[in-house]
Amino acid sequence: MAKNLIAYESKQLGTAKDGHLNNLVIPAASTSPRKLRMTREWIAKQPIAKGGAEWRCLAEALYFEARGESVKGQFAVAEVILNRVRSERFPDTVCGVINQGTGRKYACQFTYTCDGVPERINEKRAWNRVGKIAKAVLDGLAPKQTEGATHYHTTAVSPSWARKYTRTARIDSHIFYRHTWRSAKG
Repeated sequence: MAKNLIAYESKQLGTAKDGHLNNLVIPAASTSPRKLRMTREWIAKQPIAKGGAEWRCLAEALYFEARGESVKGQFAVAEVILNRVRSERFPDTVCGVINQGTGRKYACQFTYTCDGVPERINEKRAWNRVGKIAKAVLDGLAPKQTEGATHYHTTAVSPSWARKYTRTARIDSHIFYRHTWRSAKG
């Protein structure tokens, strides 16, 4: 069956009109991490983004946690969320990471999910911007900038947990940290 499918696919690709395949393939290649610029100008040139549940969760987190930050700062917050997804210490989905602890007032990982304030998306331009950032990050296009950070906080607070982690970056009004790993000595 696999051979038949490959033969069928090859035949169909052979009938494609000139330029059609380039239109399907080239746009993704043109937004490689080397060409992605973490600027409002780059974001403005991207099409309006849409996606499934993981995209929606990430876009909402960026909107409620970092919409007032620079584009670079918003990319950094998204990077932390994906670093958590990759870590064994956190849930293995974007929505799982973002909603971890939700339902327990101030015991959640992202304050907006448990502060008791209803979440409303009122700023359409900010929503479109964070949606584009969420898509770029989920597509693996964003350059790394937090050195593996899995935590952050704003400069307005000084949480006790911050002393236990390694500070990796400061971008805008967020300070980023990664877990300080200790290895067992035998």
